[in-house]
Amino acid sequence: MIIRVINRIYSIRKCSFVFQRFCASNVLKLNERGLLQDIFPPPSLNLQKLLSQPQCYYAGFDPTADSLHIGNLLVLMTMLHWERAGHQLIALIGGTTALIGDPSGKASERIALPEGKVRDNADVIAENITRIFQNHQKYIWEQNRDPNRLKPVKLVNNADWYNNVSITKFLSTAGRHFRVGAMLSRNSVQSRINSEAGISFTEFSYQVLQGYDWLHLLRTYKCRFQIGGSDQMGNIVSGHELISRMGLDEVFGLTIPLVTNEEGSKLGKTADNAVWITPSKTSPFELYQFFMRVKRLGGGTIIEAVYVFFDRRNLPDNGETNGTVNEPIKALTAKPESRIAHRKLAQQVTLLVHGENGLQSAERITAALYSKSADSLAQLQPNELSETFRGATMVDILLEPATSVLDMVMKANCFANENDARRIILAGGLHINQVKCTDYTEILSLGRHILPNGISLIRVGKKHHYIVKWMS
Repeated sequence: MIIRVINRIYSIRKCSFVFQRFCASNVLKLNERGLLQDIFPPPSLNLQKLLSQPQCYYAGFDPTADSLHIGNLLVLMTMLHWERAGHQLIALIGGTTALIGDPSGKASERIALPEGKVRDNADVIAENITRIFQNHQKYIWEQNRDPNRLKPVKLVNNADWYNNVSITKFLSTAGRHFRVGAMLSRNSVQSRINSEAGISFTEFSYQVLQGYDWLHLLRTYKCRFQIGGSDQMGNIVSGHELISRMGLDEVFGLTIPLVTNEEGSKLGKTADNAVWITPSKTSPFELYQFFMRVKRLGGGTIIEAVYVFFDRRNLPDNGETNGTVNEPIKALTAKPESRIAHRKLAQQVTLLVHGENGLQSAERITAALYSKSADSLAQLQPNELSETFRGATMVDILLEPATSVLDMVMKANCFANENDARRIILAGGLHINQVKCTDYTEILSLGRHILPNGISLIRVGKKHHYIVKWMS
């Protein structure tokens, strides 16, 4: 459930100060705190030794859509956690694997994407990742951090190495180390073999390519850690087995919980109500409202996610929680209808994803939509007004002297004729800038009928909105 996952996200903030000392024993506490679902192979003395110094981690993102989505947020937050601890992060964009299609969690084969579309998607996803890392550094990470420890995230695309490898060389080198029996045993493969749709050789080979990705990153960057959702464990094991069979350095896979909706289904790009990272697909306001509307689910609450999510002030130096964390949580839990915790979480996530301008826009629209005040409307830009009042008719009108209310509504085509306009206005069916207007002869004035931003918002009845942009 999403709240349970968000509750794990706050551990990123909490544990990062522990990680900054590269203390292996405390690093392994991530597993106990629920941020990590599995570690493969199981924690060992060698793992503790590796974690006593900076390492290289990678996570993969296949560009099968033109944006990342809210389901990717936990992976990105985990990557930010490792970055804060001084580790090197690699974001692998699967320009080749997106053409193959991962069968994990899919009941049928993905629709094949044109190569040009995959390249375009890869560019957008690279922007998404870069923006989140930059926003984290600019707005969220403490200003007193040591700049010498920052290792900027590396973005790589697996098309860069697959395009230079012949299929003969690939099969004769990497391919000989995979065992078909082990590949058939993967849950993602078994579920499809037993389904009506079955599984194609193309999808069956996906785990080979993901395994080879890890091998390439190990050889090129000494990347010994892979991060992925819990549904990626089979692919991670395939990579581990390939590297082990080749007698190379020991590597480890870390899986994190999947972000799911209230029904327990994975939140992803195929969902009807997917929440995207790209603002043209899901605006900052829509992302903000998504977290404002999250309900209490299962054993966790949104309250538990807030005060350790991005707030170091509630934590002692050793990264452990104490009473100072629980007190505000208890206070908010007593009045959940206040939505204070929801607002805090919405603000922090929107700031991370869309930056300060995006957060300010989301809060302006929220204020205008729910406060119903002319002052709030006056703060909005024309594009924010149209987003606030979806479906509103946009009209440009030349402002002339002595323009009346009746003149305005007729030029905006709010009514079929003047008789209807007079009748409905007199009956109280017209609002201008959230204020009822019953005098159609009234001359328009700045501040009252025309907002300082040169906009008038007209509402006829309860649902029909018109946005007038005045031209001088």
